[in-house]
Amino acid sequence: MDFGISDKRALVLASSRGLGLGIATALAAEGASVLLCGRSGETLAENCRRINAAGKGKADWVWADLAEEDAVANLVRSVEGKFGGLDILVNNTGGPTPGTAEEMTVEKLDSFFQTMVLRVITLTNAFLPGMKAQGFGRILTVASSGVIEPIPNLALSNTLRGALVGWNKTLATEVAPFGITANMILPGRIHTDRIDELDGANARRQGKSLEEVRAASISTIPAGRLGTVEEFGAVGAFLCSGPAAYVTGSMIRVDGGAARSL
Repeated sequence: MDFGISDKRALVLASSRGLGLGIATALAAEGASVLLCGRSGETLAENCRRINAAGKGKADWVWADLAEEDAVANLVRSVEGKFGGLDILVNNTGGPTPGTAEEMTVEKLDSFFQTMVLRVITLTNAFLPGMKAQGFGRILTVASSGVIEPIPNLALSNTLRGALVGWNKTLATEVAPFGITANMILPGRIHTDRIDELDGANARRQGKSLEEVRAASISTIPAGRLGTVEEFGAVGAFLCSGPAAYVTGSMIRVDGGAARSL
């Protein structure tokens, strides 16, 4: 299938590793020009070298920290300077610290709200006028399967990513007449450094080994294994493609069948 994005320009947030890098790599493999961003210049530069060596799409990078107040303005300037506009925006953010609902403090809520919700919405709004003018846009927001079935000990993530669900559905309805789609992609247990960190935290909390916690988790997944970043990235790239023009306002699960809800 031709994804029809060989001439498209994409910004992928938090793409120095993990899920963001997986989507960025998949988009570049389809010929898109991709701007990676994150807080590790050395890692981002190496990612771009590897992507560019593949000889299909092109990759560049910019340093960005969504915790900074001027992050959105800096990213918009970088996109305009390097690409002259944007066709694809992948909203991806790091996850918050584990913890229970009772452990959510005002300070934690405010801090992670800024980076996980406010910056995402503000950045999206900044690129919408250009997408509307050109009659094409793909907005993909990476969330979590926790918005379908809340994940124990991830109260902050369940709460803040859940807020993006209502925003995305509302946005999708508003921008559909302009040739813009807005979807959410929900990773289940995809093997990344973040999953290793969470499993380690759960192991310490439960007084078990990492292997025991990992095996118990996998036992709940019908596919019988963790997903790969490449599998996740491929689904993300499709949702940003031309053929996905009639898919909008949707939440697409990539979880090996783990979610039991309809």
